[in-house]
Order: sequence, then C-alpha cells, then structure tokens
Amino acid sequence: ADFPPHSRAEIELGQLLFWDAELSGNRNIACASCHHPRFGTSDGVSLGIGEGGTGLGPERRAIPENHPEQRIPRNSPALWNVGARGFTALFADGRIEVDRARPQGFRTPMEDEMVAGFASLLSAQTMFPVLSNDEMAGHYDENKISTLVRQGRITGPDGAWAALAARVAAIPDYAERFGAAYPEIAAGRAIGFTDISNAIAAYMTFDFRSDQAPFDALLRGEAALEPRAQAGMALFYGKAGCATCHSGALLTDMRFHAMGEPQIGPGKAERFENHQRDTGRQRVSNDPADAFAFRTPSLRNVTLTAPYGHAGAYVDLAGYLRQHLDAGATLAGYRLGNALLPVLDTDKPDLAPGPAGADFTAIAAAVSTAPAALSDAEIADLVAFLTALEDPVAKAGGRMAPPDSVPSGLRLDR
Repeated sequence: ADFPPHSRAEIELGQLLFWDAELSGNRNIACASCHHPRFGTSDGVSLGIGEGGTGLGPERRAIPENHPEQRIPRNSPALWNVGARGFTALFADGRIEVDRARPQGFRTPMEDEMVAGFASLLSAQTMFPVLSNDEMAGHYDENKISTLVRQGRITGPDGAWAALAARVAAIPDYAERFGAAYPEIAAGRAIGFTDISNAIAAYMTFDFRSDQAPFDALLRGEAALEPRAQAGMALFYGKAGCATCHSGALLTDMRFHAMGEPQIGPGKAERFENHQRDTGRQRVSNDPADAFAFRTPSLRNVTLTAPYGHAGAYVDLAGYLRQHLDAGATLAGYRLGNALLPVLDTDKPDLAPGPAGADFTAIAAAVSTAPAALSDAEIADLVAFLTALEDPVAKAGGRMAPPDSVPSGLRLDR
C-alpha cells in the first residue's frame, strides 16, 4: 500500500521514455545517463557531467566540440523507492515537496505557473531535469529547447514542455503506446508533457521499488541479521544516533539538517553570481536558520550509491560516516582526494575546498548535532548494518532489464 499501482502499459511506456535521449535538447542524454542501474540509479561520481558529456559513470568525459559549461552542482541522487508515498520532499533542498494547501497538493519552484495534470510529486519532479541547461536542455541557443528555457518560456503551447511533447508525439510508436496507456489520449486528446512525466514516474515507482533487503526480512520476522549487522543496528538505533534522522521504513525523516558536509564544485550559483556556495534548504525557505541544511537521504541500497553527501565529497562510506558522526569538526582536514571527479579541463581553480572559497567555517558553525565517538570496529559494524539494507534485486539493476532499443531510434547508454 506504500506504492501507488500502475498499469503495465504505463510502466513500459515510462521505461522507454526514461532511457530515451529524445527528451534532451540535443537528443544526446537520457534520464538513465545520470541515473543508471549500473551505479545504483546514480552515476557513480561525486559531481557529474551532464550536457556536453559522453560515456557513463567515472568514464564520462567532455565532448570537445560541445564542452560543458560546468559540472552538475550536486551529486546525482539514487532513485530507490522515490515513488513511495512516504517520499514527501524531492531534491536535496526539498524544492519540490508535498503541500496540502496548494490545489495540486505540492509546491515547486514554478509556483503558480505549475500546470495541472501531474499525477504525483514524483511526476512533478521528473519535468525539471529537462529544463536544466547543464543537465538535459543544452547550452543557450544550440537547440530549440535550450533557447526556450533561457527565455523563460516553459509552459503554454509555445513553451519548452510543449515542444518536447510534440517531439515525442511525432514518433508513431510513442503515439500508439500513449493511447494504450491513457484512454483519454486514445479518445483523441493530444499528448501533453504531464503525460510524459506521469509515465516516467510510473516506471520509476515500479522498477526502483526496493523492499527485499535482509533488513526487510528482519522487519517481517522472517530472518535475523548476521552478528556484525546486528551489532551495527544496535549502534544505528542507539549510541551512533543515526535513527534520529534516518527513521521509518525508508530510513529518512524527510526533513532538513545541517550536518557539516564539505562543499565542493560549482555550488548553486546563478549565472550572474560569482561564488561556489550551496546553502541548501535556505535557497528554498529564505530562512537563515536553514543555511547548509539538506534533506535526510533514504539509506536504502546506500552501499550501491557512492559517492556520498550533497556534493559527493566522499567516495568511501566508512570515511563519510566518520565525518558525519563528528559533523563540522572534520571539515578543516578534508581533501579533494576523498571525492571522485571525472576530468573536466575547464574546472575553476577553486574547485578544491578551502575555508574561504567553500564556506567551511560557516558550514561548521551551522551544525547543531552532538558528535558521536565510534571506534574503527564500530564503524565497520555500522557499515555491516548498512549493507543489510542492500536489496539483491536492486544490486542486479532493478526489477526490469534495460530496453534493447527506444522508439526514437537513438543510442542507449547501456
């Protein structure tokens, strides 16, 4: 009951759209390019290369003739269980979140411009990466979609969403599949972008559902954890204090906490700004008390989704735990070698963290949690428990195999 049901026709349609580069401005990057089952539905690097890149994961590189403007500012989040009803905030800053006071039931950065028709919070989220020039839309003026985005023309019959929907509707196989999935389209209604988003969300809800880990068997009373994982679970719910925020079946409270995570990379700056800061939740709430706070991530399949942190500052889980348990105190000793960054030869010189350029002093000052001292053996026990959150179905890539081809005929990032 935690997961909304969807028809097989809608799920299979969404899968094709998720893997199809037709939804990107230059038809060269798909949702799956940065949320790939091979990397635990993330991309396996600290900060990814979106538009202007080629290849997958750590092997992704810039295309010389279409060079990226910058790295993606935040670590690509894993998608496990994002379709569950318990997910009430999406993105690391929660800029898309449940809000029962609004007619559509959620709030997004588009506020009153948000069009009707999105079936869920997840559906609303899926339409934002296609609007990002660095992620999928492309650089200014190099295609129709990126130009519309830079002009601020998103909604309406002449906006970016409508242009993408027209692309998809023009492909006969998609037109047929949309009719099979949605009776009103079969009856003559035109395909809209909300239909694309709804189908992708249906697919993600089904394929990336994860509830078959050893931890789930424990919750169902079917099996016990192995001894080290049991010891780690005692720490998780006790001395280490992890469950204060990582609570419930999804192992997240869906709230925002300043945990002293290192900031690396370009930060969340507007094009006209010159800084590498990322203040997290404060960018959404405008409340100084939310400075450097980020949403508690779900820990499902966490061992499959390195690197860790909003900026992917740590590739090693044990190293990240040590930092996390003494939030703020370890910032001064952080080194960029803890991250995994594909080569991008236009990186700014101050990509590497430092007390001034990366706000380390302010980040440390924002931390309000008390430190927890764990020995190396206890850290290892904690990792053993987190490994018990690993679903063998997820480790195999999800519940569905990648498609052999997509209706557009474009190349798949397999």
